[in-house]
Amino acid sequence: MTSKRSLTLVLACILALALNASAAIPVGTKVTVRLGQAIRSETAHTGDSWDGTLANDIVVNGQTVAKAGDPVKGKVTYAKSSGRLKTPGQVSIRITSINGTSVTSSAVGAKGKSHTKSNATKIGGGAAAGALIGALAGGGKGAAIGAGVGAGAGTGVAAATGKQDVTLSAETARTFTITSSK
Repeated sequence: MTSKRSLTLVLACILALALNASAAIPVGTKVTVRLGQAIRSETAHTGDSWDGTLANDIVVNGQTVAKAGDPVKGKVTYAKSSGRLKTPGQVSIRITSINGTSVTSSAVGAKGKSHTKSNATKIGGGAAAGALIGALAGGGKGAAIGAGVGAGAGTGVAAATGKQDVTLSAETARTFTITSSK
C-alpha cells in the first residue's frame, strides 16, 4: 500500500509539473499592462524597477494562465533626460515577470517632442522683437543690432524653458509582446 501511495504522489507531482509547464505564456503573446506609477525621463534611470497590473486575462489553449489585476513587474531599459536645446527625453520599459512567472518582453517607450519648432519660434521671435525695437530706436543699424541682441535673448529663453521630457503616466495601459517565458 505504501508503494501505491508513493506512486500516486509521484504521478500527481509529474502531472502538476506538466500543467505548470503548459501554462507558460507563449512567445508572441500580446500583454496589456497598467502602470502602477508614472515613469519620467527626467527622473528614471536604466535598471529602475516598476510595478503594474494586467489589464486583461491571459488565456493559453483555453486555460487562463494569468488574470486581469495580477501583479506585473518590469525594468526601465533606457532613460535619458531632455537636453535644453536639443535631444528630447526618452524612456523605455520591459516586463520581467507576470504574477511571479519570469518573462521577457518587447520594449515599450516614448520620446519627447522635438526641440526644433519650439526653439525656432523662441529664437526667431526674439530676433524679430529685437529688430523692431532697434529699428524704432536707431534706424537700420539699430535694427541689425537689435536683431542680434533679440536672437541672443530668444536663445536664452529657449535654453531656460526648452526641456522636452516625456512621462509614461500611471494607470496608462501599455501593450507588450512576450519574447520569452520561463
